[in-house]
Amino acid sequence: MELDQKVEIATGIDSLAQVTVQVGINLKPGQQLIVLSPDGGVPIETLPLVRRVTEHAYRAGASLVTTLYADDFSTHSRFRHGNNESFDVGADWLQSGVARAFQEGAAGLFLFAGNPNLLAAEDKDKVARASKAHLRARGPMSTEIFNLRTNWSLTTAATVAWAQLVFPQISPNDAVERLWLAIFKAARLDSSDPIATWKAHAAKLNTRARAMNALNLSAIHFRGADTDLCIGLSDRHTWTSVFMTGENPNGVECLFNIPSEEINTVPDRDRVDGYCRMTKPLFSDGVVIEDIIVRFEKGRVIEATARTGAEVLRGLLKTDNGACRIGEVALVPNSSPISKSGILYCNTLLDENAASHIAFGQAWSVGIDGGLAMSADELLRHGANQSLIHMDTMIGSAEMDVDGITATGQKIPVMRSGEFVEELASKA
Repeated sequence: MELDQKVEIATGIDSLAQVTVQVGINLKPGQQLIVLSPDGGVPIETLPLVRRVTEHAYRAGASLVTTLYADDFSTHSRFRHGNNESFDVGADWLQSGVARAFQEGAAGLFLFAGNPNLLAAEDKDKVARASKAHLRARGPMSTEIFNLRTNWSLTTAATVAWAQLVFPQISPNDAVERLWLAIFKAARLDSSDPIATWKAHAAKLNTRARAMNALNLSAIHFRGADTDLCIGLSDRHTWTSVFMTGENPNGVECLFNIPSEEINTVPDRDRVDGYCRMTKPLFSDGVVIEDIIVRFEKGRVIEATARTGAEVLRGLLKTDNGACRIGEVALVPNSSPISKSGILYCNTLLDENAASHIAFGQAWSVGIDGGLAMSADELLRHGANQSLIHMDTMIGSAEMDVDGITATGQKIPVMRSGEFVEELASKA
């Protein structure tokens, strides 16, 4: 790597860390910060970003920064040498400790940076069992996150295995460099003031969400290649972006995902009917699941097929009673910067911001008007799904049309050929 390229990447990593701390997490003086991943620890290879995040966090007044690390070799050792019973064990003590830290005011940063193919060659039953045990253990922590009881954000960092999957035709070093540069562009760091850029972008997403709320929809209908899916919306649904403007209980504005191009809301868990073909692969638990087709009836998945990883997919949908229903529907224009890059990132954080998507499993309480103050039973009465999983799957494309449907049955165009109609496009 040339010297100037090293400087560019080092500068980009520092900029990503600064935006993540100051805008994503919006860390406040005196707060602790926990750095981890959705699966537990972050890869050791993410150390360059973690170090910059740690530095910016302390500059922002953090009282303590704690990072949980993971190691691919150790993960493989479990699958190759662990006894059969070990795959039903999760680190309850660790996840409960993280949940307690969030309850006591710590902020969180989740790095989505693992090897998407890490467990592709391992026993699928063991993979599914280990995943379910982790999800059970993670339950208390997930409750804090899904109910937005603290300020947190999610971003990503390039690693060798991931970069080689995205760019298999070039050398590992070149692949990592190219992936970093793509992450910087997706994260809107190519401006003279990335922090101001992000605040302006987040405000535009919120404006679009308000425009969708003004339509007073009862359902939303996706039509495209191998897709005819009608999603009923919660009677108290509200469209939001991933930028919180202080509604969360601790009153701190934060931006959940960097990058982000979506607006989203909560479906009625019992009013989803039709079928859809996922337009991008799903990468879950170190396994690639491709060419997914699912069919819904009265909210439940009644059929799910995939060319690869079908067994893992069906296992995920059986995690619990809510795993086969959806808890989120999100709209993303096909012209989003991430989509225009033409890169399949093999990473849900990035790929979900290239296409409209649905998420199997847990609903976000913020997507229900007044939901942050509701109990789990109240949220359920308003149609918000509950599950241990939250699995985003992409259904949008340049061929997708989307209509909103009002309570009286009126159809309102929302997207045509993957783009927001003019009235909504102008909002952002």
